[in-house]
Amino acid sequence: MIDAFASKIDPELFDRSGKAFYSGRSAFARQTDLYVLGFNPGGDSDSEAETTVRRHPDFVLREAPSSWSAYSDESWKGRRPGGHGMQPRVLHSFRQLRHDPRLTPCSNLIFIRSPRAKALIKDSNRLEELCWPFHHAIIEQFRPRVLVCFGKQAGDRVRRRLCANSLVEVFVERNDRRWTSRAYKNSAGLVVLSLTHPSVADWTIPATDPTPLVRKFLAGQ
Repeated sequence: MIDAFASKIDPELFDRSGKAFYSGRSAFARQTDLYVLGFNPGGDSDSEAETTVRRHPDFVLREAPSSWSAYSDESWKGRRPGGHGMQPRVLHSFRQLRHDPRLTPCSNLIFIRSPRAKALIKDSNRLEELCWPFHHAIIEQFRPRVLVCFGKQAGDRVRRRLCANSLVEVFVERNDRRWTSRAYKNSAGLVVLSLTHPSVADWTIPATDPTPLVRKFLAGQ
């Protein structure tokens, strides 16, 4: 199954630093109620030039364990696997949801790597267009009920793609900054959750953790 999804990656992206898969073969071989998307891979495209969009599927298909997750099993910035940056926050959310990141399909809306999302802004619409057939194939195959998006930028783009225009619920952080995560639904009942980004919001703190909002919709409420 994962081979079929890899075949949807546009060749124009092959030689760019980045990756499409944030989880392994087991995650893309079974029905799921949840699909998780960031905006794009972080990091430096020069220092990680060998990890190209073309080469990374080969790693996932042939080298990585079948049950693998970039959030729990990759070493980021030389730190212990699962222990750097937003990894602990994402893993906290998965634990609270009682979902295994190694068994949950995870990706990024755009596969190309950049230190900051804003570095891709000028080219983001075209890159999104090139990457969307991959996501469309996964959504069509698995029919998840909930799509979780890290950050408003990914959330707004995904919900426009899926015509999820009805705002159904919000979670407002219980602090002075009051950042908000939002849940939208389309006419087919698919929920797109546009959450605060775990690179800047600490999801391990109850006052700033949007996970209960995700759990509510996974429970079918």
